[in-house]
Amino acid sequence: MLVLALLGGLAWFFVIQPARSFLANWQTPPAQTQSQGGTVTPPAPTGNVTGELTKADVQKFVRVRRQVQQAMGSSFTGVQQVWTDIQSGQNPNLFQMMTVLREVGGSVGAARQAQAAALTQQKMSAERYAVVRTGVNRALGLPSIDFSQAAQAIQSGQLPDLNRDVQTGTAQERALVQPFQKELTETVALGLLGL
Repeated sequence: MLVLALLGGLAWFFVIQPARSFLANWQTPPAQTQSQGGTVTPPAPTGNVTGELTKADVQKFVRVRRQVQQAMGSSFTGVQQVWTDIQSGQNPNLFQMMTVLREVGGSVGAARQAQAAALTQQKMSAERYAVVRTGVNRALGLPSIDFSQAAQAIQSGQLPDLNRDVQTGTAQERALVQPFQKELTETVALGLLGL
């Protein structure tokens, strides 16, 4: 009985709590962010949100990603390590994923605020950003792993899907991303957090 209580406590502190903390920061996206000039609201989706990538989209994406990386600070290192493991052919295990979620839990809130402010500055909706991120990831040949979806699965009592499915980008997507490939490859781990 004591062993079960110990296992339950460990599960609470090392699995459930990190997932809840991560999701708490994740699920409260700032509808408004504070800036020097006052309160700003990210733009609403307009036009064809799911349209093909454009050069302007990729440039805006890169500028937003820079600000998000800066907001993540030193906690970005753990996410980068998991990404390096994925690139070397290793699927992240549940323990690795929970360690990263625990480390970045508080930073995700700051990164989301930076993302909202950068999206406003770039006049890009969050919905369009997500579509562009998917296209950029395809162009870079990246697997579609999202820790925010995995954390939601854990919180609902399901095992997360940590498969490394890779979709190939179009020639146009690869050409648009190519000028920024080095920088985007270095910050690609932010995509693991849905940023």
